[in-house]
Amino acid sequence: MIFKLKVTLTGIKGFYRIYLVHGATTLYTLHKQLRSDMEFPQDQLIMFKALAADGSVTGRYGLFDLGSGTVDAVSLEKAFKAGAASFVYFYDVTNRKSVNISVEEEASPAKVSPDFPILAESKGPNPIEFENGYVAFEDLPDRQRYLPGEEPEDLDDEDFDDEVEEEDEDEEEEDEDGKEIFDENE
Repeated sequence: MIFKLKVTLTGIKGFYRIYLVHGATTLYTLHKQLRSDMEFPQDQLIMFKALAADGSVTGRYGLFDLGSGTVDAVSLEKAFKAGAASFVYFYDVTNRKSVNISVEEEASPAKVSPDFPILAESKGPNPIEFENGYVAFEDLPDRQRYLPGEEPEDLDDEDFDDEVEEEDEDEEEEDEDGKEIFDENE
């Protein structure tokens, strides 16, 4: 059985990854692929928290047995048979950094390559970029969704001018020699 998995970040529309994964693939193999593709740190503890369709926890799988088995001994099919409908994959347990993994559909083996897991589709930068302040266009509030050189349609000119003035105030002042002048109060 081949599963089409979708990896997402909670509350972020500008990111997803689609994987084709064989049901016999262990969670550890999936972990290694996710870590490689999304540049997750290699020195952190990991965990897959399996969730039922109603959101209740059906199992926790880690490098050490957390009661449901270890990631190298549990395949996707085994986790799904145990009641998992989706996962929260903690790529950094200590700092509670995670992505969501949901099953989009079961794919026919004839339609895909025998090498698994396969990154089939991708949108947005890696999750670390969102931690560093990156905001995807579709995640911006409506009042900020406009291209450079365009004025937003839903703001009147006074509101737009106020926003521009606030941005200008944040810039550092320079003296005649081009050196920045710092305010002692900052």
